[in-house]
Amino acid sequence: MDITVQWIKTSWTKQSRGGEAAARRNAAPVGFSLPQVPSGIAHFVQMSECDGFDRRPSHRLRVLARVEPLFGLPPRPRRPPAVRLLPGQWVRWQLNYRFTSALGIRGWSYWLDTFNIACGPVDRDVFLSEPTVIVDECGPVR
Repeated sequence: MDITVQWIKTSWTKQSRGGEAAARRNAAPVGFSLPQVPSGIAHFVQMSECDGFDRRPSHRLRVLARVEPLFGLPPRPRRPPAVRLLPGQWVRWQLNYRFTSALGIRGWSYWLDTFNIACGPVDRDVFLSEPTVIVDECGPVR
């Protein structure tokens, strides 16, 4: 079975929490065309405040299961159940995080992880369409 994953990590600081900078951040895409490669891939896209939320190409795939201490997570009442996908279906799953330095010296920083995951063979533009399922685990980041 082919599985295609696209991970989009958008990061920012307090400076992009309001006004024009927040509008640019909120306008950042949550899906991109896939590179010209066969199905069954993982595609990582990174955007950040310091780049004006422009897409930064990534030529390597870094796989890391992040398990952050509780201070990085906004409150979430409970985790949603697993999503079951049939061939041709896909899910967009979003989680957000909030961080500060251990001593509180630096200000808060934030990021949004968007995972687009498709089951079965898909075309390059699959993640530009509406997902079959949307899971929004974003919590308040105060």
